[in-house]
Amino acid sequence: MDLATLIGLLGAFGIVVMAMVMGGDIGVMVNGPSLLIVIVGSIFVVMMKFGLGQFLGAVKVAGKAFMFKLDEPPALIEQIVELADAARKGGLLSLEGKEVGNPYLQNGIQMLVDGHDPDVVKKVLAKDMQQAEERHEWGQKIFLALADVAPAMGMIGTLIGLVQMLSNMDDPKSIGPSMAVALLTTLYGAMLATMIANPIADKLKLRRTEEGRVKNLIIDALLAIQAGQNPRVIESMLQTYVAEKKRASKE
Repeated sequence: MDLATLIGLLGAFGIVVMAMVMGGDIGVMVNGPSLLIVIVGSIFVVMMKFGLGQFLGAVKVAGKAFMFKLDEPPALIEQIVELADAARKGGLLSLEGKEVGNPYLQNGIQMLVDGHDPDVVKKVLAKDMQQAEERHEWGQKIFLALADVAPAMGMIGTLIGLVQMLSNMDDPKSIGPSMAVALLTTLYGAMLATMIANPIADKLKLRRTEEGRVKNLIIDALLAIQAGQNPRVIESMLQTYVAEKKRASKE
């Protein structure tokens, strides 16, 4: 669980709800037609911009903003050094049956055991990494599109509310509900864009960067193991993927 995402989301909505409660009756801030226009309307408009598969896939990718497990480079390097030491002593075939927690690393080790050329190993793993990055990128694009569309749908709802209000000026009772639609749709659109869509898009960009760094580390490590490099040399090379502060701490 990504606590930063969860705390940020709950904190942002909590502050807004608290302000509504302190300002009076929170019930006046809830309006069905406004929610329908902004949320459902925005979803359909964004769906028009992308393929159905891409749109539905974005929902799954968005889960990585909340639930995401990524191996820390220092722990991964330690595991890789052990594998390199075993390969140097017993050959690449000695790695067969070695259990590692990272599926990407496990796949690469199996390719080494199967005797694939270094170019093939690098090409296959790089392709896998590229596909994962593209999934993150499409998810990010969809949420950025939602951030663009939501305020516009809020403005459409505002115009609808104003038209309804102006067309019923002779009926004072209809002015209040029409104004509620007019103002609340703008509010809902801004909240959807600012508090949900944009943060998730930015978090997916961060996830893509983090995952790409770890996979590049693994590719470099596997090619070095295959070339028979000294485990300590491999460790020193891979330390470049670790933040300086953590490197200094380990030393």
